Amino acid sequence: MDFPVTFHIFGKTILAHPIFEAVGMFIGMRYYFYLKRKSKEKLSFNTSAAVLIGATAGALLGSKLIGNLENPYMMFEDFSFQKFWSSNTIVGGLAFGLLGVEFAKKIVHHKESTGDLIVFPLMLAIIIGRIGCFLTGIYEETYGLPTDSVFGMHLGDQYLRHPVALYEIGFLIVLWGCLKYIQYRKKYHSGFLFQVFMLSYFTFRFLLDFIKPRVEIAGNLGTIQIVCICIIIYYIYTIKNIQSQDLKYSG
Repeated sequence: MDFPVTFHIFGKTILAHPIFEAVGMFIGMRYYFYLKRKSKEKLSFNTSAAVLIGATAGALLGSKLIGNLENPYMMFEDFSFQKFWSSNTIVGGLAFGLLGVEFAKKIVHHKESTGDLIVFPLMLAIIIGRIGCFLTGIYEETYGLPTDSVFGMHLGDQYLRHPVALYEIGFLIVLWGCLKYIQYRKKYHSGFLFQVFMLSYFTFRFLLDFIKPRVEIAGNLGTIQIVCICIIIYYIYTIKNIQSQDLKYSG
């Protein structure tokens, strides 16, 4: 396979990544609306609209902001709006999307969790998007460091590199199976699937970034890893707090 994989559309050459990213978002949203129609839990129009707006606005801002802060020195030294808009990361999108949803829920005074329904559509969208990342090779900053391991692949230069996009796809498939098992047993509080997904995914991304090129911001940690640590701490605290409340009420 030659990297990058491109498509010729209307006379223009387009990298695989943005195409698969767009397809992933479209299919993920269709899957979400399908699950929403089947769900017994119905949200009011105001709550649904607020959550959707909060998630979209937060994810858009976060993906761009954290994407640019991966290399803050370059961002501040040579800032351009076009470059700012083209840089993004799913880690920032998920983290700030969470903040946007929580802020929106406070506005409409909705206290129940709204995350479980989006878990599998979100994972599906990420998996499809990561296929595009893999097909783009080293031509966007979604590749791994050089390696001598059996997993090394040529992604467009002379080095064997970690195919981190494939690692992430494999992780998400395994996590999908684990979350489906939890869902099948039906012994969890509302929001637990989303909490486990976020805790698992951000832990995985924290570790994965050690084998990706990164600008070290604090010690040997990059911006994405620092964000991951914040989200991991938040969800460990959240899950422990909810479990403590459940034990208190059951006792």
